[in-house]
Amino acid sequence: MTCRTDPVAHPPPRPVQPLPEPLAWVSEALDHLTADGLRRPHRIRSGRQGGTVELDGRSLINFGSNDYLGYAGDVRLTKAASKAACSEGFGAGASPLVSGHSQAHERLEHAINQLLDVPASVAFPSGFAANSATIAALVGPGDLIASDERNHASIIDGCRLSRADVVIYPHRDAAALEAHLAAARGRRRRLIVTDTLFSMDGTIAPLVDLCEVARRHGAMLMADEAHATGVFGKRGSGLVELTGCEHGVHIRTGTLSKAIGAAGGFVAGHPDLIEWLRHAARGWIFSTAHPPAVAAAATRAIELIAAEPHRRQELLGRAAVLRDRLLTAGIDISAAAAQIVPIVAGTAEAAVGLSAHLATRGLFVPAIRPPSVPQGRSLVRASLSWLHSDTDLDHLADAIITCRR
Repeated sequence: MTCRTDPVAHPPPRPVQPLPEPLAWVSEALDHLTADGLRRPHRIRSGRQGGTVELDGRSLINFGSNDYLGYAGDVRLTKAASKAACSEGFGAGASPLVSGHSQAHERLEHAINQLLDVPASVAFPSGFAANSATIAALVGPGDLIASDERNHASIIDGCRLSRADVVIYPHRDAAALEAHLAAARGRRRRLIVTDTLFSMDGTIAPLVDLCEVARRHGAMLMADEAHATGVFGKRGSGLVELTGCEHGVHIRTGTLSKAIGAAGGFVAGHPDLIEWLRHAARGWIFSTAHPPAVAAAATRAIELIAAEPHRRQELLGRAAVLRDRLLTAGIDISAAAAQIVPIVAGTAEAAVGLSAHLATRGLFVPAIRPPSVPQGRSLVRASLSWLHSDTDLDHLADAIITCRR
């Protein structure tokens, strides 16, 4: 299959009128973002994701994508999506409860069940929707959520939507978590929620300890495997599998857009849990199902994860080598332990400067600034892919070490 991407043709620019008076504050707010070094560029990517990427007409080694296994641009996913689009059309046309749940979605959910070795799952239009809708379906006013301080924004928003009381425990601190739960006896429901692999700093949740805390306090435990699915475990299902916590983690969420290389999200667990979400998760009930072609591409990627375990093994091996080299050189990479490698710069300006310097060396390593990370901990984040060669990683390490000296 040959795929062609035509260049974007823009019409002549139209004159920009001043903002209406009720929106005049927006310009001032944007000026504040610029002054604080927090305004993000709008980039245009040409072609597909891969080990290299063309951004704004410039070819760079791509450390800015979460395409950990290199499937996002894989023609095998393109073929699966094309075949499904031909047989089922592209748009789903309706919410899953009405008529949007297609044969492609049914096959996807069965593939997720097999990958995770769970009895049931439900696919969402995005990983963000999966987290935010699930939390709000599990707890409500008067209940308690205990959330790791570095959880993803989708978890944070789900906590807000639920209207439950929320306590934020220090990052990966199971003892502090236990103290919060001990002080919250008598609540109708208590939910512990955590990422398994934290997207900004590459750290890993202490799942074994969290399972034990949840058991002792009769709490639900929800784990978001967004950055771990496909990468960890004998089957590639994630860190819940790797740590042997399948029975202690009650709700498993994830995304189809990172290592799986497609789009969408999922929740997996007991059949009754999944049935409840089909009646209570508003982000699923009131959203049009994502396209059947996308579901077919995700299903094909899950098949490839099972057939190509060498990709995750080689990825993690190369990531360990890179981390060791940076640590030996005295580079602050936080407590990273996976394929996400942060290089802590400090201020937002320093992170932007480091990212710009790396771009002059042919490397796309995006700057990460507040609110994605705490003040004073801005960084550039190298997301490694199986597509990166040893030479690519050597080049990255050389450039970082040279710049940080």
